Amino acid sequence: MASRDPLPIDQNHVDCWTRVRDRLLKEYGEATFNSWLKNIELDAVKGSHVLMSLPTKFLRDWVINNYANRIRQIWCQEDPSLQSIDIQVRETTTPVQEIQSPEATPPESATVIPVEAGMDKDAQDSIASQLDPRFTFENFVVGKSNELAYAAARRVAEAKDTIPFNPLYLYGGVGLGKTHLMHAIGHAITENCPHKKVRYLSAEKFMYRFIRALRYKDTMNFKEQFRSVDVLMIDDVQFIAGKDTTQEEFFHTFNALVDQNHQIIISGDRSPTDLEGMEERMRSRLGWGLVADIHPTDYELRLGILQSKVEQAQIDIDGRILEFLAHRITSNVRELEGALNRVLAYSDLVGRAVTLESTQEVLRDLLRANDRRITIEEIQKRVAEHFNIRMSDMHSSRRARAVARPRQVAMYLAKQLTSRSLPEIGRKFGGRDHTTVMHAVKKIDELREGDLSLSEDIDLLKRMLEN
Repeated sequence: MASRDPLPIDQNHVDCWTRVRDRLLKEYGEATFNSWLKNIELDAVKGSHVLMSLPTKFLRDWVINNYANRIRQIWCQEDPSLQSIDIQVRETTTPVQEIQSPEATPPESATVIPVEAGMDKDAQDSIASQLDPRFTFENFVVGKSNELAYAAARRVAEAKDTIPFNPLYLYGGVGLGKTHLMHAIGHAITENCPHKKVRYLSAEKFMYRFIRALRYKDTMNFKEQFRSVDVLMIDDVQFIAGKDTTQEEFFHTFNALVDQNHQIIISGDRSPTDLEGMEERMRSRLGWGLVADIHPTDYELRLGILQSKVEQAQIDIDGRILEFLAHRITSNVRELEGALNRVLAYSDLVGRAVTLESTQEVLRDLLRANDRRITIEEIQKRVAEHFNIRMSDMHSSRRARAVARPRQVAMYLAKQLTSRSLPEIGRKFGGRDHTTVMHAVKKIDELREGDLSLSEDIDLLKRMLEN
């Protein structure tokens, strides 16, 4: 570790480091600089060697892997006599004011606060969410599709005094690992900072508890419980979209925690800007910190997840079967793990070894469903044929109703029948903005209520596409 003993640093080197920081800020931008580079401290310059430090091992490793070469290059440009840099984890000392006497009350144990005092066990269980011991950073498999979300989650979990992103907003489709990362953050914080109060729950449970507080005229206690925590984690925030009273309370809770410099971590199934039914001021606040997207998994990541699962369970299984599953089950991690569990359970129950043939037989329904993945291109083709327009009209800028309405229907069906995000759908329709897709979906929903013919057309198209 880097020594924190006072070391004389020549003023020229201090000035050089200031210039290096300024260039890093200009080159990488304020968000990246504040997240990863701001906390680098210059400890010493020994001959041609620069010694710097960061507060945590994770932050040190991340900077070394992603920014160290560039930092060294800039150093050398500013001062050619400097040839190498070393970034270490700096030692910390306990501030005098934090040292307690033997008679002092011991620090509060880190807890995930699940319940209100005085509630009976059934009420506690009905609204409380505990952290799942299976969901840790150690068993989260990292790939290109989730590396940003993972890195950001680790950064937040290891931060002690400085909050790097507030809020941290994780979003992605079903079964891609958002909840796993949130639980992992909770575990890491309670382990690294046992004095911190951490609360994790779903947005649905947040609403349930707020309604209960209103019913029993206990809103002050509700506010105190949520606004006195050090870390608040809300899962599936899209659930409160359209629920104005709950949004209002969440809005004020959010602001109160940010004002106190307390950490907020939120997950959703889409980016803040795409949350329909969410107030604009709330969408704006959700995007204040870092928004990290978790993309669908690729083959390598799916295979890595399966290999990790069988290693943890200490199960011997033919690698070809894992490769087969990774190729064929592509929808999400949850379904992939479920497929593996089904195969292993079948083998255990009937007392037969797992083979490729038995795997195909046990997962016949699931494999058939995964083989039938509807694409946006297929939707566009079917809709164009049905409404007798050209395929190119799906990408054109023509606004004639005879073209615009079928295009909106195709966008609507793409949202209904695929797992693609709104921006992805927009790009497939001539590079349109995600707000155009949102408008199309909303418009078709409204028209279906009063236009029986259009509703029948859409139902017919859905049946054709799904069969």
